[in-house]
Amino acid sequence: MSAAHPWLSVLGLGEDGPAGLAPAARALLDRAEVLVGGARHLAMIPQDGRERLTWPSPLAPMIEEILARRGQTICVLATGDPLHYGIGATLAKRVPAAEMTVVPAPSAFSLACARMGWPRETVTCLSLHGRPLALLHPAVQPGARILALSNDAGTAAQVADLLKTRGYGDSRLCVLEHLGGPKEGRVEALAKDWDAPDLADFNTLAMACVAGPEAAYLPRTPGVSDEAFRHDGQMTKREVRAATLAALAPAPGQLLWDVGAGCGSVAIEWLRADPRNRAVAIERSDERVALLAHNAVALGVPSVQIVTGAAPEALRGLEPPDAVFLGGGLSAPGLIEACWTALGPGGRLVANAVTLEGEQALVAFRAAHGGELVRIAVSRARAVGPFTGWRALMPVTQLQAVKT
Repeated sequence: MSAAHPWLSVLGLGEDGPAGLAPAARALLDRAEVLVGGARHLAMIPQDGRERLTWPSPLAPMIEEILARRGQTICVLATGDPLHYGIGATLAKRVPAAEMTVVPAPSAFSLACARMGWPRETVTCLSLHGRPLALLHPAVQPGARILALSNDAGTAAQVADLLKTRGYGDSRLCVLEHLGGPKEGRVEALAKDWDAPDLADFNTLAMACVAGPEAAYLPRTPGVSDEAFRHDGQMTKREVRAATLAALAPAPGQLLWDVGAGCGSVAIEWLRADPRNRAVAIERSDERVALLAHNAVALGVPSVQIVTGAAPEALRGLEPPDAVFLGGGLSAPGLIEACWTALGPGGRLVANAVTLEGEQALVAFRAAHGGELVRIAVSRARAVGPFTGWRALMPVTQLQAVKT
């Protein structure tokens, strides 16, 4: 078969296995020379002498094996919708769409919405299967509805503990087992009352979030409270951080370099803006790197890439960014120029200075490359003896430049 035509099919199966396949999907299964899937999927197909490949852990070697067999007719078996947190999404990164046929079954998310009576557009969907539990943090908001693919039977108890810790103990947690099959079941209780019942490994979690009076509120919009971060005092404060993120203008899937990241507040808020965003945090202090790593997990963005080292040397070899934030070290020779050079057309550079030396570097850059300078001055009301007065934070000079 020519590689210009579909040689790879990816079929979504429900709990009823191949019996639930439409005729066209069944034809793709029947004509395949090689079957690929998990042990559970392959067990649904009667033995017929065809070659079978079981997914290893990690998956990467099998992906290469499939690519090496281009030209054979290969059928990959998956659960539900293969392109929604499934193997189809991984294969689509390596196999052109013209060479692959994907046939989805009803996904766990669509079935769960049907069981819960939740319109799909009102629900946040994510996967905790083989992924950090911390990914749940950004989705936990007052009144939010969340569906999550479980890793195993123990995921529900871990989620209940997370909700209780965040002050969402009154949230209703529902475990939907074996959706769409004869063994379908449902177990639910408030997170604060969860007692770890005997559950099936194959389940989907539904959460209706209810914030208690002590709930830690962590909005998705820029300007998370300073108290939400562990830091040593050297951080971009909340009001300035919100203005900084507005200038950086994160867009889905874009990459940020946070140079001199400190506790990581800007990189973390960039990632929280959209789950597809990416960020590299460059920090030379081991102590601050430890704070950064803790904050990334606590605020639900463990995907941040941390580079320990001093810029500009630490920037070498990194993927070119869509935006760069410089929160310090502006007087380091060649640093601003190295960041500007790394940006492509449309790339944004935002730099904050609190010292005269840093401000001079920004003025010199603006004279050479253009951009806009903004002065940000923030005062907070604080106790003055028995009264209240304004305490000024150090004013910040901010450079905003777009590369054309």
